[in-house]
Amino acid sequence: MQAVMLVGGEGTRLRPLTCTLPKPMVPLLNRPFLEHALTRLKSHGVTEAFLAVGYLAQQIQDHFGDGGGVGLTLHYGQEARPLGTAGAVKLVAPSLRGTFLVCNGDVFTDLDISAMLAFHREKRAKATIFLTSVENPSAFGVVEVDSQGRVKRFIEKPPPDRVTSHWINGGAYLLEPEVLDEVPPGDFSMFEYDLFPRLVEMGASVYGYQARPYWLDMGTTYSYLKLHQDLLLGRISVGALSSENPERVWRGPACRVDATAVLEGPLMLGDGCVIEAGARVLGPTVLGEGCRIAAGASVRGSVIWADTTIGPEAILEECIVGRKVSLGPRVLVGPGCVVADGVQVGEGNRLERGIALWPNKVLQPSSVAFMP
Repeated sequence: MQAVMLVGGEGTRLRPLTCTLPKPMVPLLNRPFLEHALTRLKSHGVTEAFLAVGYLAQQIQDHFGDGGGVGLTLHYGQEARPLGTAGAVKLVAPSLRGTFLVCNGDVFTDLDISAMLAFHREKRAKATIFLTSVENPSAFGVVEVDSQGRVKRFIEKPPPDRVTSHWINGGAYLLEPEVLDEVPPGDFSMFEYDLFPRLVEMGASVYGYQARPYWLDMGTTYSYLKLHQDLLLGRISVGALSSENPERVWRGPACRVDATAVLEGPLMLGDGCVIEAGARVLGPTVLGEGCRIAAGASVRGSVIWADTTIGPEAILEECIVGRKVSLGPRVLVGPGCVVADGVQVGEGNRLERGIALWPNKVLQPSSVAFMP
């Protein structure tokens, strides 16, 4: 089967992390998010994928190339101007040979695509939309279906007093190539607002596949951190974590951990990490390759990207720290804080809850004494 992945967005809700990195390349368990998604597609019989790229597209192409590293044939398409979700897929319509899958590039799910495909074929559908149930559908597009699963109507972001269904568009679709005939070439067009409502009005066979797999929109820094916690705590399985590790500490090659350091899983340590005397790394935490945790420092419930240095006696709590960051001695980084690539924070600075530092910012040593 063929797939089209929509990975061209700017990732504005993930800023400042995406100022220097496209959202599909944001690391998840020390591998690009998109790599996990492509691996899952391959496990369900996808052999060829078209990536609709845009923002910082060259980084994606340089990493994945022709797809040999993930066992898929990959093609890239970049819009000269924004065309919307359906418009972007229309560009590759001549290459689509049969039923194909469309996926949003910022959703992590263990959706059973094979079961969804069987449903699509059983219903002889022209379009099947993956629907998942959420407690508060007001932030999403609600989809109403009849008793057979046929879509009746769409309600975009209804206020709480007008919610008629908790089933929302989960961002994955199985389509027959002919439905793209309804997308005007070269025009801006969205699946959610344009194509799917039009198909329903025409009486086309549009169905909703209702399922409750793990599903998370990774588009915010909060959900990005939560996804790591869910993976490390075993709320969803992923191949990078072996269930046969009783300590739940996964170490890459060439890690050096001092005998007096404390490691409390679940933890993932990237290749070449160094953890010095008396340091504490408490899960759920991920350290990227080449990270150094200096003597007496403490890291808990955080995601630290590659080649970052945490200074002596620094304290990090439930935060995200980017690549090649330098945090000085006795720095505090509190819950919800996000420190982007290349930032330097001098000794004694306190980053309170929710602070974001943008790429390459430099904070001089604080004149205020650090008090844990």
